[in-house]
Amino acid sequence: MKNGMRLLPGWRALLFFMLTSGSSQVSNAAEVPACRMPDAKAGGVVNDHTRYVETNLLPAVMEAGARPLTLADRMKAYGVPGISVAVIHNGKLDWARGWGVRHSEDCKPVTTETVFQAASISKAVTAALALRLVEQGRLTLDKDINLALRSWKLPTSAASNQQPVTLRHLLSHTAGLNLHGFPGYRAGSALPTPVQILDGRPPANTEAVRSILPVGAEWRYSGGGYVVAQVALEDVTGRSFADLAEREIFRPLGMRHSAYAQPLSGPIGRNAASGHHEGKVIPGAHHVYPELAPAGLWTSAGDLALFLLDIQKSASGKRGTLLSPSLVKAMLSPVKGEWGLGPALSGAGTSRRFGHDGVNEGFQSTMAAYVDKGEGIVVLTNGAGKRLADEIVRAVATDYGWTELASKPVIEAALPIAALAALAGPYEGGGLSVFLDLREGHLFAQTGGPEPERLVAISSERFKTSASGIVVEFDREAEGKATGFRIVEGGPSITLARVTAKAVDPLSVPLFVRGSMNGWSVEAPLRKLSDGSLSADLLLGAGEHQLKIGAADWSVADYGLVGSTIVKEPVEGLPLILRGGNIRLSITNAGTYRFKITPAPKEPFLSIRRVGG
Repeated sequence: MKNGMRLLPGWRALLFFMLTSGSSQVSNAAEVPACRMPDAKAGGVVNDHTRYVETNLLPAVMEAGARPLTLADRMKAYGVPGISVAVIHNGKLDWARGWGVRHSEDCKPVTTETVFQAASISKAVTAALALRLVEQGRLTLDKDINLALRSWKLPTSAASNQQPVTLRHLLSHTAGLNLHGFPGYRAGSALPTPVQILDGRPPANTEAVRSILPVGAEWRYSGGGYVVAQVALEDVTGRSFADLAEREIFRPLGMRHSAYAQPLSGPIGRNAASGHHEGKVIPGAHHVYPELAPAGLWTSAGDLALFLLDIQKSASGKRGTLLSPSLVKAMLSPVKGEWGLGPALSGAGTSRRFGHDGVNEGFQSTMAAYVDKGEGIVVLTNGAGKRLADEIVRAVATDYGWTELASKPVIEAALPIAALAALAGPYEGGGLSVFLDLREGHLFAQTGGPEPERLVAISSERFKTSASGIVVEFDREAEGKATGFRIVEGGPSITLARVTAKAVDPLSVPLFVRGSMNGWSVEAPLRKLSDGSLSADLLLGAGEHQLKIGAADWSVADYGLVGSTIVKEPVEGLPLILRGGNIRLSITNAGTYRFKITPAPKEPFLSIRRVGG
């Protein structure tokens, strides 16, 4: 994911349309390689509830009278080889099982013991670990985090208004820090230390973690802030983060299939799922995330259910294994908008819920649980499976009568093109950036993810995202032009205001090849040639590189692709669009490659060809 974009990466209900793609019919679906679905009993328990999931999946938006879809067909459509589900009911683990395979080439089945990368769900577990240390008196929530840091210090800056950042700020994403998420590292690559990550020094592939907003002023998702917390926890205890989590979280809860292990090894590694893209195993089977606190957890769905159950126990007023009721109350109380200390929050009264989503390369996941009822669900997938996970959540919620999460099919309202055109344009707020684009009579949200997601009109003011089911409501000025929109269902209450687009020809400003190979920096400028084209030579290693063509200010020029298919060099005449998704470039042999941009009336074209060893 482009490091400069202000995107989600954690809880997928936080505008998941920023990373998901396509319509509810999955027109660009990938074919999963030829592993037959394992025997039903291979994945675990078989009962009326599991059979309901297998035959009653519903997209967020579907035509009136449409029939439910099968799990097997949806896994095939989304290119997701394996999933693991655990359901909490009446204060206990009701059932857990896996479907499909953990690796699309060896075809071994997903079982209840199979572990997946939980991605940003890691943050919720990290928050519980930090609060456990607060309860033990080794950390405090509201003192300067630099008092706990010994191996590194968070620099103060004018942006922070010189206010100290606290643990409460870090856990609630209100510290005003940058660095949304992490691309991870190919297996076998050199890995940075946490301090190198925080300072953006090689071999780190992300920018330095620094203050960019006044402390506490607004909510801005920051995985970088959780790396700061990781270092603080290690500094005050003198233990590695992985060992600390094992001693304080996993062992007490009996989470036998969980570890902050990057890279993964040992018994847990022998039953690990491999990450997939479009149904195929990603190079090296998975990326490595030394950013343990925000992204490094390997776990099973059943283990995460044990974690949720313990939080629910303390929320009920009883002493849980991990935390006292008072600290869980703090954890599940909003700090800014609908975000607590670790989890995202939603609902009110007896419908209050907490949870988190996760996206790592080749893995997508979700978990949600009620605060005051012993009900909840965890879904882990080893592919681009968040839309599938949402459909499973809706089916389980329908089955168990969780009305707030149950399926609510939407019938699209017919709006004139002029009404949709009045909504198009750029919006920003809450650390997010979204461009609403009118194409072929429909409104799409573009944010630099693999593909835009269509906004389906419920009324003239309310729209629902076609795959993830988030509902947004627009505010308009007297003439009808939108001034902004708010998330009103399915995610935290964030308002994005319309911003004035800059009247600049994107090809007239200095452009750069920016991507994972150079930390999304401006180190690779494109020079203008006599024929009007633009060119840059880059030294690239073998493997996959994610990149875009952009200006120093992404809002001025940000060229990518529609779709997320990996392209292999040599590339000829690849059309680029503004605010498109990342270009996923596969290089067979290391060498020097020439990137050439050719202007065209509608969109420029990109060519990539090797020019030297």
